[in-house]
Amino acid sequence: MTAVLKIHRAGPGVTVQDLGRHGLVDMGIARGGVADRHAVSEGAALLGQSTENAVIEMMGLGGEFEASEDVRIALTGAPMRAQIDGTQLAWNASHMLPAGARLVIGAALRGCYGYLHVGGGIATKPLLGARATHVSAGLGAALQAGDNLDLGEDNGTQTGDYLDEDDRFLGGPVRMVRSFQTHVFADDDITRFQATPLKRDPRANRMGVRLTPTGKGFQAANGRNVLSESIMPGDIQVTGDGTPFVLMAECQTIGGYPRIGTVLPCDLPRVAQAPAGAELWFRIVDLDEAIEIERADAALRATYGQQKKPLIRDPRTMGDLLSYNLISGMIAGDEFDEETV
Repeated sequence: MTAVLKIHRAGPGVTVQDLGRHGLVDMGIARGGVADRHAVSEGAALLGQSTENAVIEMMGLGGEFEASEDVRIALTGAPMRAQIDGTQLAWNASHMLPAGARLVIGAALRGCYGYLHVGGGIATKPLLGARATHVSAGLGAALQAGDNLDLGEDNGTQTGDYLDEDDRFLGGPVRMVRSFQTHVFADDDITRFQATPLKRDPRANRMGVRLTPTGKGFQAANGRNVLSESIMPGDIQVTGDGTPFVLMAECQTIGGYPRIGTVLPCDLPRVAQAPAGAELWFRIVDLDEAIEIERADAALRATYGQQKKPLIRDPRTMGDLLSYNLISGMIAGDEFDEETV
């Protein structure tokens, strides 16, 4: 019998996502998929399964879930308050969700996108080769109360592990390479783009993130003469008023605004997770350095499975057990003489 995940309540941005659709840009279909690919790698490592499995993405707010059978879960991405039947859960960790128990996930404490992974993955029907929801393209729909999601077969058993959280939920440094129109921006503007922080505007979604510059915007010479051409997630388009937009997973496939640069794929989750008002610092790297950065990031994500740690340590495996003061207040028994007893 196939396990089912029941949706009792869901925030407005709760969807099924995977790594997206590839090879369909020429048909006008965006890649889509998860906003934070690092979170997918973390969840896959915690459950010991493939990054290809579909997950539940929660934009800002989670929901309430129930499984028809005992199901392994992992929680990654933007930290959110989570509990099973009132018991608080650690984030960036794996747990067992017992059959019939209620998993409640609240609002994001940091960042924007949280993820619920299940053992075996979400097994919704693929559309155009993927399970990723792309609402504006008519591919799937946001989850709502009453939905039942079939789950894939889970061959794993391990739970109770966690991964250390990184710093991508508060803004910070972002690396980019030059794009096709970088040269149409004045050198002073390119320097200023890298020298001053850009704030993440409240106006952001899975299509793009608006950035608010310090002072005046960035102007491209003959920017109105740029021909519409293929664009991709990570491209930084600058509109006529000088405002930069970082294109995200569900960006359009063709655009005509000049691009001042393109964010490296490994840094795009930092842009996606930056909360409103967070500062992002951009820096141009050359193509050779960008390739090495991407290789190093891929190698790091491949080690997540070795980096996970148990939430509760087994005393039998603790080589430093004697360094812990496990019982305080103990005495040897000869501290008192007969007169003080």
